[in-house]
Amino acid sequence: MISERDSETTFDEDSQPNDEVMPYSDDETEDELETQPAVEPEQNRINREVEVTRETLRKDCSWQVKANDRIFYELPQFKKTKFLCLKKSIYSGNAIKTYKYNPITFLPLNLFEQFKRAANFYFLILLILQSIPQITTLAWYTTLIPLLLVLGITAVKDLVDDIIRHRMDNEINNRTCDVIKDGRFRSTKWKEIKVGDVIRLGKNAFVPADILLLSSSEPNSLCYVETAELDGETNLKFKMSLEVTDQYLQEERALADFDGLVECEEPNNRLDKFTGTLKWKGRSYALDADKILLRGCKIRNTDACHGLVIFAGADTKIMKNSGKTRFKRTKIDSLMNYMVYTIFVLLILVSSGLAIGHTYWEQQIGNISWYLYDGLDYTPSYRGFLNFWGYIIVLNTMVPISLYVSVEVIRLGQSYFINWDLQMYYPEKDTAAKARTTTLNEQLGQIHYIFTDKTGTLTQNIMAFKKCCINGQTFGECRDKTGELRNRPEQVDFSWNMYADGKLTFHDQYLIEQIRSGNEPEIQRFFFLLALCHTVMVDASDGDLNYQAASPDEEALVTAARNFGFAFLSRTQNTITISEMGIVRTYDVLAILDFNSDRKRMSIIIRDPNGKIQLYCKGADTVIYERLHPRNPKRQATQEALDIFASETLRTLCLSYKDISNEEYEAWNKKFMAASVAVRNRDEALDKVYEEIEKNLI
Repeated sequence: MISERDSETTFDEDSQPNDEVMPYSDDETEDELETQPAVEPEQNRINREVEVTRETLRKDCSWQVKANDRIFYELPQFKKTKFLCLKKSIYSGNAIKTYKYNPITFLPLNLFEQFKRAANFYFLILLILQSIPQITTLAWYTTLIPLLLVLGITAVKDLVDDIIRHRMDNEINNRTCDVIKDGRFRSTKWKEIKVGDVIRLGKNAFVPADILLLSSSEPNSLCYVETAELDGETNLKFKMSLEVTDQYLQEERALADFDGLVECEEPNNRLDKFTGTLKWKGRSYALDADKILLRGCKIRNTDACHGLVIFAGADTKIMKNSGKTRFKRTKIDSLMNYMVYTIFVLLILVSSGLAIGHTYWEQQIGNISWYLYDGLDYTPSYRGFLNFWGYIIVLNTMVPISLYVSVEVIRLGQSYFINWDLQMYYPEKDTAAKARTTTLNEQLGQIHYIFTDKTGTLTQNIMAFKKCCINGQTFGECRDKTGELRNRPEQVDFSWNMYADGKLTFHDQYLIEQIRSGNEPEIQRFFFLLALCHTVMVDASDGDLNYQAASPDEEALVTAARNFGFAFLSRTQNTITISEMGIVRTYDVLAILDFNSDRKRMSIIIRDPNGKIQLYCKGADTVIYERLHPRNPKRQATQEALDIFASETLRTLCLSYKDISNEEYEAWNKKFMAASVAVRNRDEALDKVYEEIEKNLI
């Protein structure tokens, strides 16, 4: 089988804004989850924790967003002093700026950057020295012309690079989307979008700002997004709006009348974190990252969605991660500066030696030779001092200023060769390599180490179900219906299954026979778990089941269950529907215990149509084995199978379950609800609650 979902998003940071860990105060502690006396009524404890959460929210969530009310942001409390008495709104506009220069700053900034190069600075000093008549030995223009040539060529190249950045910024800022204005959706440029605007996005559109998902054209206001520009993952992820906004904010008039107030954390750079609350119609609703669409995402498989702009422009998370545009220097630049510094030292030593020699000559010969008298009564030491600077000027050819021009020309040529390189052309998407800057390309040849956390690039993230061990029995070998091994593989027949996609390659006829006969309930429970315990979404718009998963291994597991007779059909915010050997059943989803890289597992708690509550869990074998029931007879057999699978280079994970009584669930659910609304250290609080229920597994 394949491994735990190690490619899913990791939630392991604290949820405080500005990347600082704020200490608890006496009235903000949320440790009541475990530290309150047992005699205290449970409801009183929960009520107090909610009040603590609200108080913390007021203190930490100082960013306020009012829907469809631009006048709200003109209030004095939303202004900050920019310069002297000039004040500016704390809310950024949605226009972005990635360029370095503008018409006013180009000349001073570019000259400042160029004179950071040692040779350029040397020739500037040389030019100043040549303007002093007492020490000049060459005309000043002999230095000025080469210096201007070097500065001019580099400035033109930098200007061309920056013009390209300006064009890219203008192209992005002038994209359009629909924004509510005067009660109607009107096409508006991205740069004119403001915080608090309600916008509408279509299929394959980029998200222009960080927005709160209000509703979409999909059932339960699901929205599929591609986050390749944020984290490089090409797998689709799904977002889901609040149930209340999904219910009431579908029509244009309702969206125009929407006047909700969002209180949330300050803008920060954490892509997988968001904490806030929506206040609307006298009630408050908790918000998290699953309800936020970030700038840079692309809407996929969703015809239309609506959102409220929370962060715009420079305040968006992707821009917070990019930081300010910096002047970058390559190792070649550093090496050339080092070489020039070395030449400087040598030049000073040579000039010093010549100046000392000249002083000695003046003392011995110059002062007594009447025909060498120039009419200036300088002392020999002073004449030696002046000649020191004269030698600095005469020997300026030791400093290779032309080397910088040569390097710039080489870089420009290399950038064109990169763009023309056929071996870096990707024909499937008609995409060629593009050098976006001509100042850093030689760095590509100076890479010493490459670190990678997984092999997805090599495997193209293509996963397939291979083998499994169920209740101590291993399946996946080439066997017939009686369990006898075959000499040659023969594809199993999935024609009995109306939901089979026909793409799964499997050769164990015995497993199919066991599933269809129903003689082994644990085998059916195994695939039932795979069809149930996941975060996959299904698109059945074209009559077929198309699964959209956050990771390829999770999609492979759900697809395998589908082929073996347990097909995931649909889900809502509170239910999940599957077909069990042709019988369609709907289960109530009571809780989803999320996966993260620390937990290395995911669980789901469901209630079946008969009212029975069960927990199903899947994850890494190390964490599952730690939580098994002490009397688990198949423990050793399963471990041996895992070792065999691993030795065959298969990615592995374990599946487990447990039955939960109503009383146990009700007691646990109260703690779960209290932890779910925590503002500070929410993940840690949830992990503690998860641990209480994920034990004594089978």
